[in-house]
Amino acid sequence: MMDIQNSSKIKAIFFDIDGTLISFKTNKIPDSTQKAIESLRRNGIKVIVATGRSINTLAHISHIEFDGFITFNGGYCATTTGEILSKKIIDPNDIQNLINYAENTPLSYSLMYEDKVEINDATPEVVGMYAHVNLPVPPIHDKENIDIHNVLQANIFLGPDAEQEFMQTVMPNSTASRWTPLFADVNPGGISKKVGIEAFCGYFGIDISETMSFGDGGNDISMLKFTKIGVAMGNANENVKEIADYITEEVDNHGIERALIHFGLL
Repeated sequence: MMDIQNSSKIKAIFFDIDGTLISFKTNKIPDSTQKAIESLRRNGIKVIVATGRSINTLAHISHIEFDGFITFNGGYCATTTGEILSKKIIDPNDIQNLINYAENTPLSYSLMYEDKVEINDATPEVVGMYAHVNLPVPPIHDKENIDIHNVLQANIFLGPDAEQEFMQTVMPNSTASRWTPLFADVNPGGISKKVGIEAFCGYFGIDISETMSFGDGGNDISMLKFTKIGVAMGNANENVKEIADYITEEVDNHGIERALIHFGLL
């Protein structure tokens, strides 16, 4: 477990959104978390979002000032002024394979672009997932007019047991991660939140030894392992807690504030 001395030189902290900054119970950021972020920035620490969400679905955190956004699990990184640090699309062949597969086998999926999200159907599972993250259900795409060349992320609604075979046979040039048994995030091969952290460390001139991160899902593992201090929320998946340097309380029990106090950052 990391001690307070190891946090004395932290210059940047990366935060997942759903289940970390935002409570699944209230769909809000706790007041203690908002105040903690404000305090960190006043003290000169960069505060950067690291999420699987798209860049155009961050309105619910727009009332808080951040220093940058890692979105699409690292596939699209932008500063608060709109400067794009990195952007990578999924191999169009993988997207076409996904579309063809779903034509013959029951499979729900979403395609996420820089400026929109589209789905192939609106099953109860799909509707329930978007409600879970407090987002409107995206429109169903026109099967005759799908843009396969600009997809930054896909969500595939299949269970963990079927994921490996699906990825190997249908989307071999992409990588999957998940924070729920309901679906997996699919990103370009080699993309992860770790890649986004590297982009921002380079941009701000920060060494990885000066970083900290908070997360709760499988798509946060690369981030928590890469930063100097990786903190798992109390509500995190067990595989996330296993690799974390420190486990804090749940979102609704002031987990972020408590961890920052523990490490002497508040």
